[in-house]
Amino acid sequence: MQAIILAAGMGKRLGELTKGNTKCMVEVGGETLIARLLRQLDKQHLSKIILVIGYKAQELKNYLATIQIQTPVEFVENTVYDQTNNIYSLYLAKDYLVAEDTLLFESDLIMEDAVITKLLQYPYPDLALVDKYESWMDGTVVTIDEENRIQRFIPGSQFKYEEIPSYYKTVNVYKFSQQFSATMYVPFLKAYCTALGKNEYYEQVLRVITMLDNSGMRALPLEGEQWYEIDDIQDLDIAESIFTERQYDLLCSRYGGYWRYPHMLDFCYLVNPYFPNRRLRDELAASFQRLLTEYPSGQRVNSLLAAKDFGVKQDYIAVGNGAAELIKVLFEQVLGKVGIVRPTFEEYPNRLMPDQIVAYDTQAPDFSYTADDLMNYFEDKKIWSLLLINPDNPTGNYIPYADCLRLAQWCEERDITFVLDESFIDFSTEHPTFFNNEILEKFPHLIVIKSISKSYGVPGLRLGLIATSNITLMQNIRRSVSIWNINSFGEFFLQILGKYEKNYLQAMDTFRAERLRYVEQLQTIDYLRVIPSEANYVLCEVLTPHTPRELAIHLLKKANILIKDCTSKCNAPFIRLAVRDTKDNNRLIETLKSL
Repeated sequence: MQAIILAAGMGKRLGELTKGNTKCMVEVGGETLIARLLRQLDKQHLSKIILVIGYKAQELKNYLATIQIQTPVEFVENTVYDQTNNIYSLYLAKDYLVAEDTLLFESDLIMEDAVITKLLQYPYPDLALVDKYESWMDGTVVTIDEENRIQRFIPGSQFKYEEIPSYYKTVNVYKFSQQFSATMYVPFLKAYCTALGKNEYYEQVLRVITMLDNSGMRALPLEGEQWYEIDDIQDLDIAESIFTERQYDLLCSRYGGYWRYPHMLDFCYLVNPYFPNRRLRDELAASFQRLLTEYPSGQRVNSLLAAKDFGVKQDYIAVGNGAAELIKVLFEQVLGKVGIVRPTFEEYPNRLMPDQIVAYDTQAPDFSYTADDLMNYFEDKKIWSLLLINPDNPTGNYIPYADCLRLAQWCEERDITFVLDESFIDFSTEHPTFFNNEILEKFPHLIVIKSISKSYGVPGLRLGLIATSNITLMQNIRRSVSIWNINSFGEFFLQILGKYEKNYLQAMDTFRAERLRYVEQLQTIDYLRVIPSEANYVLCEVLTPHTPRELAIHLLKKANILIKDCTSKCNAPFIRLAVRDTKDNNRLIETLKSL
């Protein structure tokens, strides 16, 4: 068995990264793609490795001479690499193809060792590695039957989105037997190049061959083994977050966008697992074309929709591009010192200067605190504003409704602006709300903020609310945001939300029951101390011999599960685990128990 690597291309889409070297010399995690692939192949005891080179050929040869492997390396040079495509590069290596069984690779791929092992160990002689199609994939796809025979090769120009469930993406890794190459592939390759030229892709030849009744090719689907194709700087960024020792840190630094990692379970970010329901999603999808191509309404209309949905006067409420936009706008108007609790959600204090923050550090082992604790601590602190996130993040601490009213009254009597973030309140057992005209009018110093992302399960829509009876402040907030600060999809969601109120309440009941079961299961894990929570996450202390970071990295590598390491937030070894649905929660618990 030999290997052929196609490495003649210029990699123009990688811009500056390929100005002075070839695409295969781009680094991921401090190692070039070609060095990584050569070392992986060197473990397989192949007879030789053939590289088809072109762009910066001599520089690539010089570089490869520095890589110490045992397998002999031979070169085929494509001198017209800038006028041809990879079909011609493979054509130049045709004599190698007909001489021996071959593994075929493109040089812009990065993969774990298990991908190559799977291909070699599978007994069928002529294979195309494929993977179930995901949204990040691009290029040729195939359809296969129940016996993994390739039915169709489908180029990008013939891709149909409605057929996605049947598609598999070609990984651009193949195994050809010597007989298949000699009797099928190379003859067709020669004919194709003669008839249609040299500026095509070698997969076009496979497409023709699979039209025959007995082509001999089979697909070998991957089952979670990691790989990535690097065509541009975005691909390179994602590959870094998958294939380096810094994987956990790089994933966390993305702050979302995890649809690019379809097999990963996100227990880090906090979303309702039971809402929106299927019918609401279908209604959104049915209006997709019009929502995509038409402008949203302005702030006045959106505040009207929010007032309708949440039962407050239009003059008292504004809609934000997520709660984060409203937090930024509000805290830009902060005049003095702000009382906060720690640990807490850092988006608020991050908007302040350090000398503006007066922090109440919770001392209880479970990070619990009461309204009286806050009033006693801040009584003599001369603060301009008091911030309360209820339930708090990451602790899940909850101050009951009656005590929150006492706290609002305490602030009112002292001319202290009371900022109450109730983004997680709907998950609580009591689930009250301060989005209420009577309460807002009784406490003019009260400002209530709510993230729609968390409780309503639509973080991609970026919706947040702010409410206050302080009309001057509300007018300032509206002037500080763009007239079109939310998109048409977010506006449409607010427009139709009222129809699904009953479904939402049912979803919350289902959630609370699952949270109770989930917490009970977590409490059976002997190296976790579980903190009671009224939110859609659970804070857990990690006991020796484990550490939060070790646990986070282990879960990511072993089970593709992402969790939040809260060590820096809590100044102690804690993790935060989101509450997802029963199936996902069971997968996390089983993985934790297996450690």
